[in-house]
Amino acid sequence: MKLTKYTMETSKGKLQYNICGNGKPNIVLINGGSGPIEGWMKVLPEISESSSVFSYNRFGVSGSDKPQEAQDGCTIVKTLREALTIVGFEPPYLLVGHSLGGLYANLYARLYPDEVAGIVFLESSHPKDLSLNQYQGKSVRVINKMFTLFDFLSPHKQFNEVHFVKETVNQIQQKDAFPEIPVIVITGGKENRMMPEDIRKKRLENQLELLTLSKNSKHIKAGKSGHFPQLSEPSVVIEAINDCVKQIQTKTRN
Repeated sequence: MKLTKYTMETSKGKLQYNICGNGKPNIVLINGGSGPIEGWMKVLPEISESSSVFSYNRFGVSGSDKPQEAQDGCTIVKTLREALTIVGFEPPYLLVGHSLGGLYANLYARLYPDEVAGIVFLESSHPKDLSLNQYQGKSVRVINKMFTLFDFLSPHKQFNEVHFVKETVNQIQQKDAFPEIPVIVITGGKENRMMPEDIRKKRLENQLELLTLSKNSKHIKAGKSGHFPQLSEPSVVIEAINDCVKQIQTKTRN
């Protein structure tokens, strides 16, 4: 499959995007932090056989413009919503959020519940993951702080979304209501030797807590994958998305 990237002009700058496939529900792929559209290439061909699929590069990624303001969750969700409107990609959506993109999917569903028909959380960040930093060694925290300082030497990098995760989490916590929609949580099961055992266990607890967002939820373990099941086990991700599509289609018919 050849990936054609188009450019649209939003009120905040130019964004790169791709739309492929045909069918309902409309699927929106939300990348992890600084992740490009190409990260979905192993799942796009198959899921676009039955649904229309929108993917895009957020500000600061690949050919999209550099961000000119703080990229907190509400800002990112509103930009995404504007982009979908510009290209005529209509709700309700099945949101697929990878890593940090899971926070934006979570927030989108709370801000615009009537526009979200289902969510697949793919190795998604959880609001409580912020507390995992306390389990890291002092040297790791120092290195992380150094990288943050270096970012501020470049004007556009000070607006990078990674600097506003705490604010995004606060925005999620301020919106209690989450719609009663199908939720599928995909967690990589491959052990990461760089991740201490206590952090791994706590993060898994957080992953499982995402299931409590909906009475209609399911957990899938991608046993051969780490943080990127869409690359290492695309068939697992495709099957989960197709499962959620069928649930949404059944609900729509009823």
